[in-house]
Amino acid sequence: MAKPAPDDNYRQSYLPFVNVEQFRAKAKSLLPWSVYAFYSTGATDEVTLKENQRAFTRLLFKWRCLRGVSGVNLQTTVQGDTIGSPVCVAPASLQGLAHPGGEVSMARACAASNTLMTLSTMSSCSLEDVAECAADSPSPKWFQLYTLTDREITRRLVQRAEKSGYKALVMTIDLPRVGIRYVGDQAFKFPPFASLPNFSDLHRDPSTKVSSSSISSRSAPDKPLEIVLDRIITWDDVAWLKSITKLPIIVKGVMSAEDATEALRRGVSGIWVSNHGARQLDSTAATIEVLPEVVHAVNDRAEVYVDGGVRNGGDVLKALALGARAVFVGRPALWGLACNGEAGVSQVLELLNKELELTVIHGIVWMSICA
Repeated sequence: MAKPAPDDNYRQSYLPFVNVEQFRAKAKSLLPWSVYAFYSTGATDEVTLKENQRAFTRLLFKWRCLRGVSGVNLQTTVQGDTIGSPVCVAPASLQGLAHPGGEVSMARACAASNTLMTLSTMSSCSLEDVAECAADSPSPKWFQLYTLTDREITRRLVQRAEKSGYKALVMTIDLPRVGIRYVGDQAFKFPPFASLPNFSDLHRDPSTKVSSSSISSRSAPDKPLEIVLDRIITWDDVAWLKSITKLPIIVKGVMSAEDATEALRRGVSGIWVSNHGARQLDSTAATIEVLPEVVHAVNDRAEVYVDGGVRNGGDVLKALALGARAVFVGRPALWGLACNGEAGVSQVLELLNKELELTVIHGIVWMSICA
């Protein structure tokens, strides 16, 4: 009698995953629903969340054959630092909820893949611990920064990032208010064991306006941010940030040619096209659709990056072909972390890079991307 074929659960447990979607499905089965919802959901009706991915499917390659492509080198540079691939990792808060190793495991995986990781202000691990865990790696790390009402706290975060060896500051400019997420907000409660160690030293200075306990004891992960976030930042705050640091400043959240032009006028070093993973304002354009107008406005005066909806190596090449210097993934890296910690993140990055390499072999002499 023929041996019965293994069921789907067996396949999922023992066979290597072949795409990011399989990592997502496995992560969904492993994570508490509230945590999965926090990571995966978008603003209100999630129109933009879906559109971030769908927009990539409307872009089609035109390939050429018999061109004698013998190999592909994915190596590139960001802000002068060499990385092994343009596939980089975007900031995501509270990664310790996905895996006990949290951002330390994420950083180690990025270091092993020789790619760039961006650490969130709202991380589960301190920026010092994340920097130290991969101190021997040449791969750079950036620090994502929220502008806080207490500028002394903001200043101290910048100083700590500089001291720890972060290579750039990613100033998030698209958060005048924390977005409404129907599913995520309803499902998630801030776990009592969770903490925000980047704020752990606040109680030591009586002049600060916010205590670390008040930040980490709220019912939802974004409520702490509501407490300390400066809701009325302007372009003048870019100048203030430039005045207190020598690190390159990348502005994240640009979704128009006008804002890209103003950012350049303010002297930033990079433009990051992002709609905050579709978590802020629904019915906005997909990032890949906005990318061409931003690239045109920047006109090689700064590097342009993009995130949002990237789920395979073909998506990466489409963004590169439309002018992005590097492409950042957030949720795919989280799914890998949830599935298998550091090794899971490495597997996701390896998968995306293999897909990118294969796509480049076919599309390296592409003539156009057809809408």
